[in-house]
Amino acid sequence: MESKKYLEDISEIKDMMRKSSRFISLSGLSGVLAGIYALIGAWLAHRKLQEIIAVDYTDVFGSSSVKIETDYIYNLFLIAMGVILLAIATGILLSARKAKKVGDKMWDDSSKRLVINFFIPLFAGGVFSIALLQQDMYGLVAPATLIFYGLACLNASKYTLGDVRYLGISNIIIGLISTQFIGYGLYFWALGFGIFHIFYGALMYFKYDRV
Repeated sequence: MESKKYLEDISEIKDMMRKSSRFISLSGLSGVLAGIYALIGAWLAHRKLQEIIAVDYTDVFGSSSVKIETDYIYNLFLIAMGVILLAIATGILLSARKAKKVGDKMWDDSSKRLVINFFIPLFAGGVFSIALLQQDMYGLVAPATLIFYGLACLNASKYTLGDVRYLGISNIIIGLISTQFIGYGLYFWALGFGIFHIFYGALMYFKYDRV
């Protein structure tokens, strides 16, 4: 009996240490919804880009002779910001609900470390992407956002669920591959931010959310 109690105590200590160092209330369902938002955003961006070149919008990114007008850049920026804000708001709301359900704190040292380590690479990627737009290097924007987002997930995965690490690695790989297919970045963007987000979000939901 004493041996069984001793093992139970060790298990409880390990669980407490894991909770104190990792934010485990991250909602998998929010990842699924973020992927859906990304697919909708990609569809809206596709329609907007088709207005620029009636034949095929990929010509915009495959040719250095085509420039996108400021109004279109602004509209695409609004679409991207809408997707990001919806994803963040959904992530906060669903993670807060999950944390309350399991009796954890939403905002503690582990969640602070998660946010800081996630947003440093993400902010750097955002600034770099703006610089690419300023230089009319539109074809590299999608690969850059995928790569930097992947790095952000990889950097933050030390402080949350381990599946986030594989989401990050997947996006980095997709971003690197898309650099060799300039003109089709939106498809890769939809794959990384949309399909893979839904896949890993669903995986995390069935593994961790159904408590």
